[in-house]
Amino acid sequence: MSALAEAGALPSGFRLKLITIALILAPLIQVFDTALLSIALRQMQGSLSATQDQMAWVLTSYLIALAVMTPFWGAISSIFGRKPLLLLSIVGFVTFSMLSGTSDTLREILIYRFFQGAFGAALIPLSQSALLSIYPREDFGIAMGWWGVGIMFGPVFGPTLGGYLTEYFNWRWVFYLNLPLGLLAFAMIAALVPRQRNTTRRAFNYLGFIMLAITVASVQFVLDRGERLDWFSSPAIIVLCLAAAGAFWVFTVNSATSRTPFVDPAIFRDRNYVFGIVLRILFGVFLFSSLVLVPPFLQNQGGYPLIDSGIIMASRGVGAMIAAMFTGRMLKFIDPRKVILAGMMLSAYSMWEFSNFTQDIDLTVVLINNFAQGIALSFFIIPVNTVAFSSIAPEQRDVGTAFYSLLNNIGRSLGIALFASYLARNTQAVHEILRADITPFNDALRHVGVPEVWNLDTLAGLQAVNAMVSAQAELIAYIIDFRLLAAIIVICMPVVFLLRNPLKAEPAR
Repeated sequence: MSALAEAGALPSGFRLKLITIALILAPLIQVFDTALLSIALRQMQGSLSATQDQMAWVLTSYLIALAVMTPFWGAISSIFGRKPLLLLSIVGFVTFSMLSGTSDTLREILIYRFFQGAFGAALIPLSQSALLSIYPREDFGIAMGWWGVGIMFGPVFGPTLGGYLTEYFNWRWVFYLNLPLGLLAFAMIAALVPRQRNTTRRAFNYLGFIMLAITVASVQFVLDRGERLDWFSSPAIIVLCLAAAGAFWVFTVNSATSRTPFVDPAIFRDRNYVFGIVLRILFGVFLFSSLVLVPPFLQNQGGYPLIDSGIIMASRGVGAMIAAMFTGRMLKFIDPRKVILAGMMLSAYSMWEFSNFTQDIDLTVVLINNFAQGIALSFFIIPVNTVAFSSIAPEQRDVGTAFYSLLNNIGRSLGIALFASYLARNTQAVHEILRADITPFNDALRHVGVPEVWNLDTLAGLQAVNAMVSAQAELIAYIIDFRLLAAIIVICMPVVFLLRNPLKAEPAR
């Protein structure tokens, strides 16, 4: 039970609904910002006269700050309190978002984005922890259901809105949009969210934080820049991997020997929390790698314009939000592990269906498949969140949600890095295999039925054949990626059986 529950002060009725909305708005501005920006980068590149590699740092600087500061906010919440930190993080995030929108140089926006990420790191874990503190344990599923609606709204509908803002206004409005959302979230949290009564005050472990910061910053950099630097062919990647390994070893030793570790090892004795983290990393890999793969697949292979592909992806959000509205309540009566398995099976099936698509993609089939993916995401992430925090002690909840969010971010970066790299390498490999048969000595290409546009004796014919081969190679590479995603989900299904049923488990005290 939460401290509020123990004091008999849990909000209820209409007030509970308003507080829930307030705590959904806080993380929404963070995930919405990331989704909107991914669409605006190309226009920003021209406006700031930057190269594509330089623009990648706009995301990298933000993600590194987000990764480093996520556990920091959870650790200091026992010192300053959750509500003041939430309000401070909203102010900081919106302020640096507005400054990013006024940037005229690449250096300015890199600095502002770094601090925006530093403040934004608090929004997801602290809002999740605050939401759990105002609901009784038996209603955690309902709380996570509504919280999941906000989290899923951003990455699915964000690209669509970002496309419209960039197309009809300019990239600066992607940052300005955070102001009204931030003001509303600040006002509602300040007025409605009860202040947490701290039951414990832990001393801040500076060595533990510094070592963990070096670890996550190095890992985030490697995952974000590894493909561009050709992975372990780069000395920088090797040095950072060694730095991450060394820092993590020191962090582990410090956590095991210090009287006041930065992250209390006791939290990892909770089986549901540990295996919930494993599944949450899988969720990060699946959700964000599929969000990165599907839109360009629709554009490059299906021929859909940018805005249309964004609208198509919105069907996933509709499915996710519809499912989220009843999934949380369903968990009060159905074993969450069964719901997780259903979500994983539906996710694997939808990924496999994507691998069967061709360049003649039927719009209706794409919409149905995306809608099914949305339902699968809610069936997966809501019960995973519920189970993971079902037996965490209230005084460990802020640190628990922070570490949970951190590893989800690592999973997201891991999924994007691995599958984007795998797509590029497979495209090149398949292109080489297909090209081997495209020679003047191939009798099939001399057949009377071969179009004149593919005449290998002309430059235009060679270019046309190469374009066709490149498109087919990319299509096959997408098929490989989608089938690999489906296989990974199926392989990870046994992890679900390692979870305890929270309906029967005893809550932590």
